Amino acid sequence: MDKGFGQFCPVAVACEIFAARWTPMVLRELLAGSHQFNEIHRGLPTMSRALLARRLRELEAAGIVWREVASSGRAVRYGLTEAGLEFRSVLEPLGVWGQRWAQRAARHNLDPEFLMWNMRRRIARDALPPRRVVVQLNFRGVPRERRGYREFWLVLTSADVDLCVTDPGFEVDVYVDARIEAMVHVWLGDTTWRAAVREGDVRITGTRELVKAFPSWLLLSRFASVPRVGAT
Repeated sequence: MDKGFGQFCPVAVACEIFAARWTPMVLRELLAGSHQFNEIHRGLPTMSRALLARRLRELEAAGIVWREVASSGRAVRYGLTEAGLEFRSVLEPLGVWGQRWAQRAARHNLDPEFLMWNMRRRIARDALPPRRVVVQLNFRGVPRERRGYREFWLVLTSADVDLCVTDPGFEVDVYVDARIEAMVHVWLGDTTWRAAVREGDVRITGTRELVKAFPSWLLLSRFASVPRVGAT
């Protein structure tokens, strides 16, 4: 770890662990249920894999993260210890503050891969029909400097939600064509599906019943209900 602040203050020693670059985001992914290295990295696509490995080692050494190696010696799982789980009480208020006060949807933050990785976690599976539903999403207006995928497929069942970046080979039931900025604002609760569709920023086509139901399956960001300062 870094040298630190050289102080015994509990705030200082806690920040020596928590405030290291990328560490809050690593903790966020672990709290969200990611356990495999690749899962954690998929939620942090601009973090180098080498740095992620280093942060996980540091958090394990600090007693924040546990590491479990399968009997085969290949598969490795990570999770949070009791001390690590207590960071939820730090990160959730931080997210509330960011939702209320910070400029979140700046152009350089418009990452469709990050959006889709989070959307995958926030599907109301108990509201899905009994059969498999495939949703294809295409994003327009992605910043040119933002490399990566623009097209995604969600394969939805009541048992699981799978996110694909290549055609999974199933018939598509719902097509979503959206401006990335508009979709991020919907996700964050700044606007509604209805408003985004009315403005032409989001287009949803497919089977009428499923098109009507799709917005109700997406639970939006955990912070979407937090009101913005000055919002009416």
